[in-house]
Amino acid sequence: MSVGHAARWMIAAVALSIGFPVAASWAQGAGPAAPVSLRGAGATFPAPLYKKWISIYQASHPKVSIAYEAVGSGEGVKRLLAESVDFAASDEVLNAADAAKVGRGAATVPATAGMIVLAYNIPGVTGEIKLPRDVYVGIFAGTIQRWNDPRIVAANPGIRLPARDIAVVARLDSSGTTAAFTRHLAAAHPSWGTQGLGVGKLVGWPGKTMLAAGNEGVAARIKVSEGAIGYVEFGFAKRLGLPMAALENKSGAFVTPSEAAAQLALSARVVQVSELDRSVVDPTAAGAYPIVSYSWLFLFRRHPDPARGQAVHDLVAWGLSEGQQYGAELGYIPLSADVIALGREALQAIAY
Repeated sequence: MSVGHAARWMIAAVALSIGFPVAASWAQGAGPAAPVSLRGAGATFPAPLYKKWISIYQASHPKVSIAYEAVGSGEGVKRLLAESVDFAASDEVLNAADAAKVGRGAATVPATAGMIVLAYNIPGVTGEIKLPRDVYVGIFAGTIQRWNDPRIVAANPGIRLPARDIAVVARLDSSGTTAAFTRHLAAAHPSWGTQGLGVGKLVGWPGKTMLAAGNEGVAARIKVSEGAIGYVEFGFAKRLGLPMAALENKSGAFVTPSEAAAQLALSARVVQVSELDRSVVDPTAAGAYPIVSYSWLFLFRRHPDPARGQAVHDLVAWGLSEGQQYGAELGYIPLSADVIALGREALQAIAY
């Protein structure tokens, strides 16, 4: 990424807003008779991939325009419930209570997957640090507060860690990334629960935690804050050149974020879409990276406008097929064939 692009990511501190023309590939190949406009909103985690998808897709499909606002998973779900969007994006599956409120019904489609990394800015430390499970849970619980804590030092022989406070950075907005991250923390070590810390899109972080909106906001805050560490989707940390910790997984191995390690984490096979989230909370494979998440699209099962319903269906169907090849270059993990099959099955339930 160029310096100019990196700078633009750093200043995007509130929300990423993407609007661009795109069109649907009609099922019969005829295309819509008139222009169709779609609106989507939600997760910041997959926003760069969706931008890429649409930029490729629009080249050969000129009749449908789409505006996607990356405002966070929680806000995306709110807009779905209000029926002010045609689709919503989230890094957490739609819970039963919210699904029941969608008057037109909601189809849940896996779109991509990725790693949640712990990126840091430690003056004088340029190499990769290792964080044991109890340590990274303790850092975000607020019980480990200094970079030269004996537990961090013991895991990193040969690295001189400074005697300075750890500045934790977390999400301000209602976030599916936060939900996936806190689910993992609760599974990784019992101290998360005993400290009374929650699991969900919004949690009560310790008092000194710095908060920022969106994955891009968290990454930007880490970049400019000495002593900082925060959780963020891999691609955002990579674009800003942030170092990322090797984390101890369930088998006791310290694993560096990589596509191969993420694919191992996603290797558990399930038979229903609803089981995918639970399958990656704390991966068991020996070389698996420990914190991964699927990212989802929610579509109305019954769309009031057949043309718009068809357009959403066809765009998402394209994302499940040709669109998957564009994920790796942006730091995402393409879906496996069986997960794609589950997504296509969910699309079949949609009526126009």
